[in-house]
Amino acid sequence: MASRPREANAATGDAGPGTGLKDLLPIPAADPTNPSQAEYKSLSHALATDDHAEKGHAQLDHEEEVHDLGWNERKEDIAAPLVGGMDNEELWLLLRRFDKQIYHLKAVKYSVPGGLDLNIADEDEFSPDKLRANLERLYMSIGVRVLAAVKHIARLRSWRETKRTSWFAAAYFIAWLFDFIVPLLLSVLVALIVYPKSREFLFPPAPVSLVDSKTGGVQKPKSGVLGSHDSATGAPENHMGEAVEQEASNFVNGIAQVALSSAAGKHPQGDPDPEDEEPAAAPDPTAIAMGVAQAKDRAAGSKPGAKHDKTKVPMETALWTKMRPIMHMLGDMTDNWERVANALSPTPPFPKETHRMRLAGVIVPILGVSLFVTSYMFTKALTFAIGFSFFGDPIISRGLGWLNRTIPNWQKLLELRNTLLKGMPTNAQLTITLLRIGEANHAPLPPPPRVGSPPPDQPASLTNDSLRATGSEPPLNATPSELDAAISHDASTKHQAPSDVAAAKSTSHGKKGSKLLNFFRGTTAGAVHTAIGTDTVRAAAGSRHARDRKGVIPPPNSVPVSGPVEFEARYDGKKGHVYLSTAASLPVVAFGAKETQEKIGTQTRDDLHPVWSVAVSDIVEVRKIGGYGWKAKLVVGWSLNREVKDGLEIVTGEGRKYKVTAVPLRDELFNRLVAMGGQKWEAW
Repeated sequence: MASRPREANAATGDAGPGTGLKDLLPIPAADPTNPSQAEYKSLSHALATDDHAEKGHAQLDHEEEVHDLGWNERKEDIAAPLVGGMDNEELWLLLRRFDKQIYHLKAVKYSVPGGLDLNIADEDEFSPDKLRANLERLYMSIGVRVLAAVKHIARLRSWRETKRTSWFAAAYFIAWLFDFIVPLLLSVLVALIVYPKSREFLFPPAPVSLVDSKTGGVQKPKSGVLGSHDSATGAPENHMGEAVEQEASNFVNGIAQVALSSAAGKHPQGDPDPEDEEPAAAPDPTAIAMGVAQAKDRAAGSKPGAKHDKTKVPMETALWTKMRPIMHMLGDMTDNWERVANALSPTPPFPKETHRMRLAGVIVPILGVSLFVTSYMFTKALTFAIGFSFFGDPIISRGLGWLNRTIPNWQKLLELRNTLLKGMPTNAQLTITLLRIGEANHAPLPPPPRVGSPPPDQPASLTNDSLRATGSEPPLNATPSELDAAISHDASTKHQAPSDVAAAKSTSHGKKGSKLLNFFRGTTAGAVHTAIGTDTVRAAAGSRHARDRKGVIPPPNSVPVSGPVEFEARYDGKKGHVYLSTAASLPVVAFGAKETQEKIGTQTRDDLHPVWSVAVSDIVEVRKIGGYGWKAKLVVGWSLNREVKDGLEIVTGEGRKYKVTAVPLRDELFNRLVAMGGQKWEAW
């Protein structure tokens, strides 16, 4: 990639796309509904093809058509850093979460809000799995950060770090004495935004799980060992961020278990002792996903069902209808949180100072006004605003009507992502920019390495970056022996809970129940094997659905070895590979089997046998599809304890659809396809 001069912005020192003087102002980057601006490329594409000052191995010039940076290598053998300015572990964290969040992308022809594509569509599809992904994102992005803030407050209130708390208290009460509370808080906020070092000075870091939220002192992590620094339980992890991801999954599982237990009427305190149970003890009703609530109602003497209960159908309809806006609201809230977080701690190639300066520039005028506004003036203005919003509907409705007629798209123009937060990426937008950097330099980013072994129960090392105090005080005012006792492994800690909580969360089925479930598992596994054999016969007879299901259940303990050019897959039930070629002027995706042989792009090889080929620029939609339906997938996972290989559906601008199935590296193929072209995507 040719080097070109980079002129730095005099106000921020940043250079490159998105760092101009106009980018400092919170004015809309573009009108998302204006067709005349549809040809503008996104900021993500511009950053991906820019000449970066700090480069990793994926940003260097490569002579090969595709340079393999270690797609099937161990973590230790992969080149580092892959992207300049960030650790490989941080990159793989983003890739793992991107794979879980993004399911279905469509190309858009209009300009994108805030200059970045991969926004959530206004009419995005609802599914329970997508709702789950949004709840997990909410926990990982917001929940853990809020918990960390709560523990910082506990540290300050505890007075264990005496000098730091004294300075905070003195500053607060002096400001209170002179009516300068608001200016003080706004000044601190500006300092935290503009000067990152002030964050560690005012709020020195400490592992979240190591701080007691009540006393502000040292506590034993809930997992029994300090194996990770940023998780709520401190559980060990093989990769950075893995413990938080598992916590998020268990967080959603826990909510579902409590809800199902409530629907089933689970009341363990009223159950007989296990020794007194009858021989025909049934499995725990919380293990049955359908009908538990009705069973509970029948046991209580009522008559559940739509025939007797006239509220059942309308309540279910109303609930499921409201799920999509709720899911969309959760996604928007998490997106904005991630935008602010990525602005405060930017990741290359995004500018370091431009976004922080814009955020601070909005707060500084408020700070100036607060120096002259008294508490009386603020109270009067607030109470007037409340009264006007309550009684001023005739004026407000007429004003909104005039605004809708004069500027029809004013709501879109004033969205945070298009004004104050423009150019600030969500984690997904950051990830696709990094993927595009690899594609622009013919060096696709390798996927996160797979680790089959569980993480060891060993304490993570405590460095100055993870545990620190302000001044000469010891961290958390704890002695070395107290810290050693807290971070060392204790297997009994994670099981400690009040007796009623332990009984309520127990999923024990008893000996008879366990034998019954194991019997059903074995019977189901036999039925699944029979169905697999039947699919083979039906596929040979011409069944399209049976052909799509061929090969989706891999052999036990199989390790996929594929990419970055060839991806094992099936098309119409036939074995082959999906090939990605970038040698021609236009990148091409094709499927090769053993029946025909042609030329793919400018490659001519004896082992390439394309059944079809599509220019990547012609793709308008890419969707992840399941190898089985979700019910069958649950049955296979439960009975065989195996992963199901899923697939992809590719749609072109002419409406042609190509479905590839049984793709072991489905997410990696998806990532390459959406990052190779110049399309601006929208998440559905």
